[in-house]
Amino acid sequence: MSIKEVIGSTAELIIKIALLLFAATYIIKASTAAYDYGYRIFTEEPVAIGEGRTISVSVEDPVSVMEVGEMLEERGLIRDAKLFLLQELLSENHGKLQPGIYDLSTAMTAEEMMDVMAADAPEEGEEDAEGESK
Repeated sequence: MSIKEVIGSTAELIIKIALLLFAATYIIKASTAAYDYGYRIFTEEPVAIGEGRTISVSVEDPVSVMEVGEMLEERGLIRDAKLFLLQELLSENHGKLQPGIYDLSTAMTAEEMMDVMAADAPEEGEEDAEGESK
C-alpha cells in the first residue's frame, strides 16, 4: 500500500464516521422531540397552576379547530395551537366544538376547555324535533 492509498482510506473512514455521528445525532434529537410532543398530547398541564384567570372567548360558526387553537393560544389559554388540534382529533369531543361565548380559565387543561365548548353538542343517535337522526 502506498501513502496515498492509506491517506485516502483514512479520510474516507473519517468522513463515514462523521456522517454516521451526524445521522445518529439527528435521529436521536428528532425522536426525542416527537416523543415529547406525543406525550404532551395526553398530559399537557394547564398554563397556570392554581386559580388562574378567566378569559371570555367567542367561537364563531363555522370555525376550524386550528382557528380555535390559535385564538386560545393568542389569549394565553394554551401553549400550542397545533398541539390543541391533535388533542381535539384524539379526544372524545372530536367534531363537537360548538359556536358560542365561553368563560375559560388558564387553570383549565385543553381537554377541560373542549368539554366546555362541546357541552351543548348533540349526542350521537339523538333525534331532532322532526324525528330525524343527527
